[in-house]
Amino acid sequence: MKNSRPVYSTDKGRLCPACLNATSACTCKTEAAALPVGDGNVKVRRETKGRKGKGVSLIEGLALTPAELDALAKQLKTRCGSGGAVKNGIIEIQGDHRPVIIEFLKNKGINAKLAGG
Repeated sequence: MKNSRPVYSTDKGRLCPACLNATSACTCKTEAAALPVGDGNVKVRRETKGRKGKGVSLIEGLALTPAELDALAKQLKTRCGSGGAVKNGIIEIQGDHRPVIIEFLKNKGINAKLAGG
């Protein structure tokens, strides 16, 4: 019985497995969304692996929340004039825009450096 936990309550309904509150009043999801994703060691690199030779610029290690990452990605896509996405806390910008990205991040006060070859 050590591994048992309640999953449903007649008073509350379904329960969150982490905080044991009702799923409508769960607090662990909002706390997890507010945590920064990266470690603050910002690296900008270019990668072509798995993209049929097409290069993308990757920005990783930004210590920002997911909402802040989305906002920064939107600004970078506008500045570079290309598409991109945020995947697993890493911003991907289509094309090789590393110098533009480094300059943009430095103007924002983020210390970034080139990584890779």
